[in-house]
Amino acid sequence: MKVITLVHGRSTHLANLIQGLESSSLIPQALWIVHMNETPGEFASRLFPVHTLRVDEPAGLPLAKARNRVTVIDPAASWVFLDVDCIPSHDLLAHYRDGLQAQPDALHMGQVRYLPEGANRPGWDEAALYAQGVEHPLAKFRHGPRSALPYHLFWSLNFACSGSTFARIGGFDENYQGYGGEDTDFAFRARHERVALLDNSAMAFHQYHPTYDPPLNHFSDIVANARRFHSRWGVWPMEGWLRVFCDQGLLHWTDERLEIVRTPSAELVAQALNTKRLGF
Repeated sequence: MKVITLVHGRSTHLANLIQGLESSSLIPQALWIVHMNETPGEFASRLFPVHTLRVDEPAGLPLAKARNRVTVIDPAASWVFLDVDCIPSHDLLAHYRDGLQAQPDALHMGQVRYLPEGANRPGWDEAALYAQGVEHPLAKFRHGPRSALPYHLFWSLNFACSGSTFARIGGFDENYQGYGGEDTDFAFRARHERVALLDNSAMAFHQYHPTYDPPLNHFSDIVANARRFHSRWGVWPMEGWLRVFCDQGLLHWTDERLEIVRTPSAELVAQALNTKRLGF
């Protein structure tokens, strides 16, 4: 079982991810670190190989391209996709191994607990992470290991699948730029290919970083990606965010069209900074 993570900055978070993998009950076969728009760093482990590569895209972070680039290196492998902000729990890889052995042709989506600022300081341990971490509000829609999940709730923060399943879905659509929509598109294409999306007990702890609510810092990407998603699927993704953008007078939105009325000012973006400091 191999792990992939995408990186732009966040070197401390990445070091903690590696530390978590080194403490795992099941040691990965390898870790692939994909540096996006930056020079690869010097990361290593005494327990498993660490490989790095670089993917560049002038228009923004090439998230889809980065994931797709690694999975073709070993299409026969089972892959665990971890966001660089995630610290894997002791049994994350073991839970994914068990899930993939039971249902190798499915997508398996793990759990996430969000950490407050400072919880990842040196000296952290898993008991402290569990004690400080909180569930995302959408966790209420999950019904236990190996139960089916609604496809629109898929999130690439923490999931696993075989290389053959990833190829069957077609990977991530590289025409999505930046933030928003690409995860749901991937899940909808999985549904189209009759690939099951299953709950898994694999727990990761999301390290804090500043967020915006609503994510006005990604306004242009969200609008462009929403249009692309609608042109393919006939429905709008990210409806909650689009509705808030409309309420703020930024968008005009109908069943068929999404038009920018004005772009958010720097002041409006600054006001959206999430002060809860939980990372979601």
